[in-house]
Amino acid sequence: MRLYNTLKRKKEEFVPLNGNKVNLYACGITAYDLCHIGHARSSVVFDILVRYLRFKGYDVTFVRNFTDIDDKIINRANETGVSATELAEKFIGEFYVDMDKLNILRADVEPKCTEHIPEMIKLTETLIEKDHAYATPSGDVYFKVRSFDDYGKLSGRNIEDLQSGARIQPGEEKKDPLDFALWKAAKPGEPSWESPWGQGRPGWHLECSAMSEKYFELPFDIHGGGQDLSFPHHENEIAQSEAATGKEMARFWVHNGFVQINSEKMSKSLGNFFTIRDILDKFMPETLRYFLLTMHYRSPLDFSFEALEEAEKGIRRVYAALEQTGEALNKAKWSKAALPEEVIAEIEEAEKGWAEAMEDDMNTAAALGHIFTLIRLAGRIGEEKA
Repeated sequence: MRLYNTLKRKKEEFVPLNGNKVNLYACGITAYDLCHIGHARSSVVFDILVRYLRFKGYDVTFVRNFTDIDDKIINRANETGVSATELAEKFIGEFYVDMDKLNILRADVEPKCTEHIPEMIKLTETLIEKDHAYATPSGDVYFKVRSFDDYGKLSGRNIEDLQSGARIQPGEEKKDPLDFALWKAAKPGEPSWESPWGQGRPGWHLECSAMSEKYFELPFDIHGGGQDLSFPHHENEIAQSEAATGKEMARFWVHNGFVQINSEKMSKSLGNFFTIRDILDKFMPETLRYFLLTMHYRSPLDFSFEALEEAEKGIRRVYAALEQTGEALNKAKWSKAALPEEVIAEIEEAEKGWAEAMEDDMNTAAALGHIFTLIRLAGRIGEEKA
């Protein structure tokens, strides 16, 4: 199987590091609101990847985290008058409701950030010891971006370009505008934990480095997430993990493309924002799942209700074919004559095409085309055998 590796900017043959074992980590949600179509796309993409690798016979361990402490969570909790813990738990529960409807497999391990604070403190201490990070008088800890020579290797950005737009905000004690927070000193009313630098909480980027390192030995096989996570989140993860350990973090970096509305990225500020529940109020869950697979996972996906209506027609064709095939097979009088050689050849060609599409960077759009070829063949066979 060939997968596009964002790190190398090309498709590469995927061979697990340890025989038949595949270790895959994907960044999960920040639990402060209902999941939107972008979350659905990322979840479906990595669900298909995990299922396909298992179909091929690999022993896959899939880890997907929950960010349950973050600025967005704290702000929303303050707005609604509940604790950050209550808010995060509520929306983790809502995540499961949505994903179960979309038939998304549960990950094998689903770590929460707040359950891994000791690992995050230890990683921060290691980075300070190795002179890749520093603590400020107020209790913040920052990663020294310029101390990591390979910074930018995932996103293709260079220090000079990043430097031109970077500024130190008033009140920040970072030494360099490019440095990013590993640990944030506690503010009044915020959740916090005791650390060598005083009460505080982890930075977002630190969380995934600490959790992935706990469950997988580095390097692990695949790290995944949405395209928007490539920079700065995944870039910063690489810097933290590799600076601390001296090892490569992950061998393959796999990113799915954006969901767009009228060729614009979906966002609340543009008023073109749809939750999964907005869609499921009008369409079957399998329609949304199918729609998300009709475009290659790395390509932008233009969302519209018209496109969903077309997807639902496609799903209903599949259901109708299954029903008709079942009825034909149950008929008392069924011709036992062998299939014509040309029909057998068409079936084999469609099956081969499906496999080749999935092996070529998980091209579900092409693979679905071959499935519909098989559906048409099933209809022809049913008519000829009747």
